[in-house]
Amino acid sequence: MMLFSRVRGLPVLTPGDADRLGVVRALTVDAASGEVTHVRIGRGRLRREAVVAWGALRAVGPDMLIVRSLGGPGEVPPHRDLLGSRVLTECGEERGTVLDAAFDPVTARIEAVLTTLGELPADRLLGLGDHALVIRTGHVRHRV
Repeated sequence: MMLFSRVRGLPVLTPGDADRLGVVRALTVDAASGEVTHVRIGRGRLRREAVVAWGALRAVGPDMLIVRSLGGPGEVPPHRDLLGSRVLTECGEERGTVLDAAFDPVTARIEAVLTTLGELPADRLLGLGDHALVIRTGHVRHRV
């Protein structure tokens, strides 16, 4: 398992010559499928950010990500930051704020979302919009 907060800032390298493309700025999530879909790479102030599909990664580790290739632009979904998002039920009830999320770096599946009110299992996620992460109604598991 990896945490979103631990991936942010990791260097992103190319295989072989290990050229540094930049650092992970954010992970794009498809909340409905519960998966990380893309990595957004900060390339410095004067260069545009690069966006790489999760499937284009060759390796993911605690110290770096290695990209097979940047490839063509392809379809890039809009990015909404999961970390810091408000959490609302489908009925509009406030359920805290997202602090972090745990995911499997091999499958890109989100395992749990950590909020100010406790842990949410990934199967409760419905969608992530500009204003909030929307979840199925249910009870948040409070840590003891």
